[in-house]
Amino acid sequence: MPPKKAQETKKALLGRPGNNLKIGIVGVPNVGKSSFFNALSNTSLGLAANYPYATINPEEARIPVPDERFDWLCDTYKPASRIPAHLTCIDIAGLTAGASTGAGLGNAFLSHVRAVDGIFQVVRAFDDAEVIHVEGDVDPCRDMDIIQTELRLKDIEWVEKHLDGMKKTTRALGSNSLADKAKKEEIATIEKVLKVISVDQKDVRKHEWTGKEIDVVNSLQLLTAKPVTYLVNLSEKDYIRKKNKWLPKIKAWIDANNPGDPLIPFSVALEERLATMSDEEKIEEQKKVGAQSALPKITHAGYASLELIRYFTCGPDEVRAWTIRKGTKAPQAAGVIHSDFENKFVCGEIMSFADLKEHGSEAAVKAAGKLRQQGKPYEMIDGDIAYWKSELPACYAWQFHLSLSPDPDLIRLFIEPR
Repeated sequence: MPPKKAQETKKALLGRPGNNLKIGIVGVPNVGKSSFFNALSNTSLGLAANYPYATINPEEARIPVPDERFDWLCDTYKPASRIPAHLTCIDIAGLTAGASTGAGLGNAFLSHVRAVDGIFQVVRAFDDAEVIHVEGDVDPCRDMDIIQTELRLKDIEWVEKHLDGMKKTTRALGSNSLADKAKKEEIATIEKVLKVISVDQKDVRKHEWTGKEIDVVNSLQLLTAKPVTYLVNLSEKDYIRKKNKWLPKIKAWIDANNPGDPLIPFSVALEERLATMSDEEKIEEQKKVGAQSALPKITHAGYASLELIRYFTCGPDEVRAWTIRKGTKAPQAAGVIHSDFENKFVCGEIMSFADLKEHGSEAAVKAAGKLRQQGKPYEMIDGDIAYWKSELPACYAWQFHLSLSPDPDLIRLFIEPR
């Protein structure tokens, strides 16, 4: 008998569990955060002004995630309703040196950072005498040092306070009970977290944690555990010519401090101009200047940094992309549509987007043997197309689907009662 392969232990993900995750725009004042937010969301919600703390309360917008697969499905099914995946983005006020001790309304702004799940860190790499810099001059590496230092200092304060409270309530632990042992392990993990951010001077997300440790780290909701995508705001001229004196230094800083984090150059000035144009004008302008908008790339990077993927449901009434976290099993993916689909889950009929595109129709995919029935252990793959089967009463199915559409054929898209 061949030896059994050791089953891989699935590693837990850092961060808040769930699918409704948010990404926050962070940086020092006057680097273009609110202008970027307005261009990204195609709104004027963010207050872009030439003075620090123009933004006080965070603004929120849902950004459609560009997806050629979704566009193809819409062209194929020609549905009445089209609902793409979205990335929820938050415009957060600028952080300054001393924010961790309350300077510049820092405590309030850091609480806004704590409420999001990932970070777009906007870094200014353009000179403009008319746009003041809170530190007096443009130095993106110094600005990144400030943000990283303030987030770490706040995490150190948070962890020390939490650890002190844990030790006070567990002084009497002396037994070998499972509960006492678990508490001791939790304290040991928190002490390890403190060492990583205070002694090793590393962000929590850059340390290798075990599955048990990740559960403890996630309970702390640390600022340095959040994934960061660095967005370097260039002048329009530098962005078009793909050259800027600060870019090599910024890349070197990231490699030294947070290796592996994505770096995306863009130009708020160009994005603001393109945002005022029609789709046709936008295409012509991008051809004219020889540079493409970076917003689709940025949106994709933010979505991926949160470990999000999407699956599709398709039919004549609606084509929709459903956002789920990487590693989500089939019942939980079905539950994104309706909780009863998870509770009464039977199976899912799954086909890949690639198979549907190759064969041209659902019937052809089925004839080719590529339509698969998957049960509860199935882990969803980005781009799956799913039809869920559930043990709900037929009358419930009719009632639910009639609320969506008078077309009874829509029932088969989501549910086939047994």
